[in-house]
Amino acid sequence: MPVAVTLAHAAALPVDLPDDAVVAIGVRAGQLADDAPGLDVDLAALSGFEGKVGQLLVAAIAAGPRLLVGLGADPDPATFRRIGASVAKKASTHAALAVDLLSPLDAADRAVAAEALAQGLVLGTYRFGAYKPAPEGTTLAAITVVGKGGARVAGAVERGVAVATAMVLVRDLVNTPGGDLTPKAFAAEATRAATAVGLEVEVLDKAAIRKAKLGGLLGVNRGSAQEPRFVKLTHRPDGRAKGKVALVGKGVTFDAGGLSIKTAAGMEWMKTDMAGAATVLGAMTLVPTVAPRLEVTAYLPLTDNMLGPDATRVGDVLTARNGTTIEVLNTDAEGRLILADALALAVEDEPDAIIDLATLTGAVIVALGERTAGVMGNHEGLSQRVLDAADAAGEAMWPLPLPDHLRKGLDSEVADLRNIGVGPYGGALTAALFLREFVGDVPWAHLDIAGPADTTSAWDENARGGTGFAVRTLVNLLAGWSKLPE
Repeated sequence: MPVAVTLAHAAALPVDLPDDAVVAIGVRAGQLADDAPGLDVDLAALSGFEGKVGQLLVAAIAAGPRLLVGLGADPDPATFRRIGASVAKKASTHAALAVDLLSPLDAADRAVAAEALAQGLVLGTYRFGAYKPAPEGTTLAAITVVGKGGARVAGAVERGVAVATAMVLVRDLVNTPGGDLTPKAFAAEATRAATAVGLEVEVLDKAAIRKAKLGGLLGVNRGSAQEPRFVKLTHRPDGRAKGKVALVGKGVTFDAGGLSIKTAAGMEWMKTDMAGAATVLGAMTLVPTVAPRLEVTAYLPLTDNMLGPDATRVGDVLTARNGTTIEVLNTDAEGRLILADALALAVEDEPDAIIDLATLTGAVIVALGERTAGVMGNHEGLSQRVLDAADAAGEAMWPLPLPDHLRKGLDSEVADLRNIGVGPYGGALTAALFLREFVGDVPWAHLDIAGPADTTSAWDENARGGTGFAVRTLVNLLAGWSKLPE
């Protein structure tokens, strides 16, 4: 469970804290004496502490021992997210932590900073503990945020905690081994999380998937001993909806590559290949709170991609939900096959827009690196909204094109499409062009999150493993939803 983060109904320190508590205060670069009265500024300077962003120093001031936290000269919300994580990690061996980092800010900035700070405090304490106990001495159980701001700041802290808690759910799912997080187990967790917030839940088992003619999902699942699942989650607002949005998430619970088998090194992180579905689930748990008047439906195709005796062969032809036939020339290009069915189902429900998320290609990592997602689509206004929402959320995304000349590489001599293009280049773009075939005229944005969905090393508020990337972007996008221009 995430560490409890609450807002103290007090304008400033002190608050009622255990004897072992750490008290952290924010100090601005160039204003150490004002923000930390009684501090020996010269001694702090000898320690190298100047109030730069993220600098930490335990020092005695007039109010007693404090953890001084550098805010820099003009911190932005992303800075507070990073600072919150750093402070929480520093205090991990204490029973409690109180942070007074908002007081130096202007009133107009406090709510935005408070939300980011709360996220950082929760995410900075994250560890995946399903199979290994916490390191000895890890005792931090409660964090109190102190600062002026009244109801706006209180609401911002609550929202920050809620978003971070959804990201923790995503991280836990992404970090769970594929042998335990089977499609059936994922569907059960999705049902639990969705039911808890009042979403409608529909789960299709293998027989129902076959009846629904989800040929892409069935084709990928053929080599597996684990049955597939298809999960549909819906939030319906009370009264008239202000819009209707579909979210689609790739849910490959483990990707061995099928008969086009991956290398051992290539498989090491393939328990994370369901991050798209996990991210959509995490965002859906927040929809009733952040976008209560918006109708939002999630479509989650779930399977692993294995090498069983009846696995799909190279050259086999699958028929997707919308009747499109697909020649499978690489069984490791499986995510687009299950997304084809999910996108076709989403189109049938006539949404105003579709956003899909998938750890779809290694090519996007080659293009953009490990911390940036690629955004592609058929509607410039929708893609720009996604990019704007990501920028406000502090999540790195970058627009990529869908060149029409690459589309010809998807033509098959024996079927409507082939599942890979011709040649080794532009793989992320070709994959998105394949998906475009299944959305028709519905405004659609595709987020290839293969890079930032997980990380091999800790940085900022991210622990090694799943990151929960794109939950914040989806929350911003849905919370501010309005009708798209034609």
